[in-house]
Amino acid sequence: MSEIDAKEELILPKESLTKAEERFEDARKLAGWILAPLIFFLLLFIPMPTLSPAAHKLAAIMGLVGVLWITEALPLAITGLLAPVLVIVLGVSPANQAFASFADPLMFLFLGAFITTKAICIHNLDRRFAYLVLANPLIGESPSRILFAYGAVCCLISMWISNTATAAMMFPIGVAVIRTLSSIKGAKIGTAYPCAIMLICAFGASIGGLATPVGTPTNLIGLGFIEKQLARKVTFFEWMSFAIPIVIVMYLILFFYLNYLCSPPIKKLSGVKEQFLEEKNKLGKLSRGEINVMIAFGVTVLLWITPGILAIALGDTHPSTTSFSKHVPESVAALIGACLLFLLPLDWKKQEFTITLKQALEIDWAVMALYGGGIMLGQLAFSTKLAESIGVTLSSYIPSSGAGLVATTSIVAVMVSELTSNVSSANMVVPVVIAIAGQNALQAAIAASMASSLGFMLPISTPTNAIVYSSGYVPIRSMVKYGVLLDILGFIVILLGVVLLVPVR
Repeated sequence: MSEIDAKEELILPKESLTKAEERFEDARKLAGWILAPLIFFLLLFIPMPTLSPAAHKLAAIMGLVGVLWITEALPLAITGLLAPVLVIVLGVSPANQAFASFADPLMFLFLGAFITTKAICIHNLDRRFAYLVLANPLIGESPSRILFAYGAVCCLISMWISNTATAAMMFPIGVAVIRTLSSIKGAKIGTAYPCAIMLICAFGASIGGLATPVGTPTNLIGLGFIEKQLARKVTFFEWMSFAIPIVIVMYLILFFYLNYLCSPPIKKLSGVKEQFLEEKNKLGKLSRGEINVMIAFGVTVLLWITPGILAIALGDTHPSTTSFSKHVPESVAALIGACLLFLLPLDWKKQEFTITLKQALEIDWAVMALYGGGIMLGQLAFSTKLAESIGVTLSSYIPSSGAGLVATTSIVAVMVSELTSNVSSANMVVPVVIAIAGQNALQAAIAASMASSLGFMLPISTPTNAIVYSSGYVPIRSMVKYGVLLDILGFIVILLGVVLLVPVR
């Protein structure tokens, strides 16, 4: 199977599910069709005297949307678009306000980052980076080092492009690694080691996405709620200052337990180094497209981290720091990098540039539609005081401050993310967390945002899991066993990391 064919198959991971899992998926969607309207009308007509009419209607809409997101009876993006339609039709908010979230600055951060990601994949810069690491003499022919390096590449790449795109790109390389190892004479790698290669691809990509605000949409969703509802700006550099230590610890834990539990019978894989080197050499010298993408990406990253550098060098309140942050926010930096891709030429005479409009339009617009609907519901939950009412109701059942609140919200986010998409989990959990939390609202919101990415147990938990499950190298029992372990350990790392590294305000 060619790499392109493999990626095309990954678009439909459901085909790789067992018959029992397909029946579960069908039943889940059927339940959504039944429960969503039932909950909507139930919430709409039950008397709620403590809520305003707008908050009462919004509660019914959020109940319907929440069920549709969890069951995926409708595509997630369509549900995201359905939300503002219902809000407008029922008179909760006028059209100009309901659709304003789709022009939120973070939407343009998505846009710029997605276009850059597309260019990275088009010009094979991702594959070059992957084979550059795997062919390194330090990796050698050790199964443990190959596992570590392969997972580390997945983790590093997903810091800058989506977790799903990272897993889809690295998956064929992982399969090639397994086949290469299996083809080496006398290399008895067993079945556990190929499973570890696949799992470290999916899990490593999900972990790496936590490191930067643009690594995964859940980070941006959490930051959007924090900025809107807490009036607290978490800069790109500030996020990385606490997220990178969390990511490093989580990845090391992942590697050590997979390496210990899934190690192959042999300790040296003779000939594999030459195979990686051959693949690397096939890529040849850096192309003009790769150089252009590196320039555009480098400019974007530099603009993203400059406010943090200025804050360290000059202070948060220095005019240069505040002026740069005001005039070059993260969304503008992402768009500058994306625009450079249309300006840097591949062949000036032929008027060929690094990326074409047709290629740029192939980005994942569905995520943006989902995000727009989610952020709108979150904002309305606060403006109508629905979130406040929910928070008051739940406050008697869970801790309202301190590490207990951070722990509880993280657990809820992890559980929800196992049953629905990470983005849906963040959209549903973070606004309620902020409403409940007092002085620890910032810590709780960040913990919930990060914990929303910890769906490791099932193929349906996240697309990265579905992708590697389609390989046939990962039995469902292995994904559950190693996934629940990472859920628990990841929860502990995020809890400790947020409490120790994130300021209270």
